[in-house]
Amino acid sequence: MKVLIVLTSHDQLGNTGKKTGFWLEELAAPYYAFQDAGAKMTLASPKGGQPPLDPKSDEPDFQTELTRRFNADEAAKARLANTVRLDSVNQADYDTIFYPGGHGPMWDLAEDPHSIRLIESFIAAGKAIALVCHAPGVLHRVKNADGTPFVAGRHVTGFTNGEEEGVGLTKVVPFLVEDELLSLGAIFSKVKDWGVHTVTDGQLITGQNPASSGPAARVLIDALRRQGK
Repeated sequence: MKVLIVLTSHDQLGNTGKKTGFWLEELAAPYYAFQDAGAKMTLASPKGGQPPLDPKSDEPDFQTELTRRFNADEAAKARLANTVRLDSVNQADYDTIFYPGGHGPMWDLAEDPHSIRLIESFIAAGKAIALVCHAPGVLHRVKNADGTPFVAGRHVTGFTNGEEEGVGLTKVVPFLVEDELLSLGAIFSKVKDWGVHTVTDGQLITGQNPASSGPAARVLIDALRRQGK
């Protein structure tokens, strides 16, 4: 089971002067789900090296058992500090791709041509892909082979309008994940704000928010095992 995890390299929260990046729980929970399943993981980001951590995700209120485990795991932190450049990876080398969220991906991965082509190559190869929280927004430029939006007619979830309003960033983000996916023809579902929710539609797996990241990874692991990975 070979898993490619793609993280953001973007650290500026719009024009607020504040920092952003990836959300720690959305890396830590899937990381240990994959590790405990015996998967071989590669971490990548557009710029390579150390991806920026959203500092808010490391505050005490957002810590979990798994984020604390990650912060104490020198091997995991070393791997994170040395992500490979996204333009150097090849779909053929992996069984699946997983995108943690955080606000960072809204600015770089959502528009990154290497990310878009990489996702499209996984889709064309019939491989499962999984994205959680803000990361489903990364799909908004991804196309089917016929040029139509990949998410059109597909069941998805992601960070909701209500959740974005709850963190006070509705006017800061480049687009709202829920609205954008709906505008592209996706069938968007959600549960209460911050509730656990994952959606599977064929090879596409999405999770609503940080609490859904571990469950989404486990859904992906189950899908790969059914394929004999």
